[in-house]
Amino acid sequence: MSGMTPATASAFKGLHAASLAPAALDLKTKELIALACGVSRLCDGCIVHHTKAAKAAGATLAEIQDTLDVCVLMGGGPATVYGKKALDTYNA
Repeated sequence: MSGMTPATASAFKGLHAASLAPAALDLKTKELIALACGVSRLCDGCIVHHTKAAKAAGATLAEIQDTLDVCVLMGGGPATVYGKKALDTYNA
């Protein structure tokens, strides 16, 4: 992970794994939430990573689109621009 010391990178990877581990919510749902956060935070890398991860976890295009609709509700115009990046990634 760019810019992080090995100890910090390792800790972040552990947090990532623990946060996305299936529990009350399944992995697909958690990835859709992470995607929504990435769009809301306008993070290109997050959008690409979590769109691919959500798709790998079984998210359909319709589920991605519903997630992006909620992002637009909460994030306004910028979410429309960054939401398109998720759709482009899903369809790639």
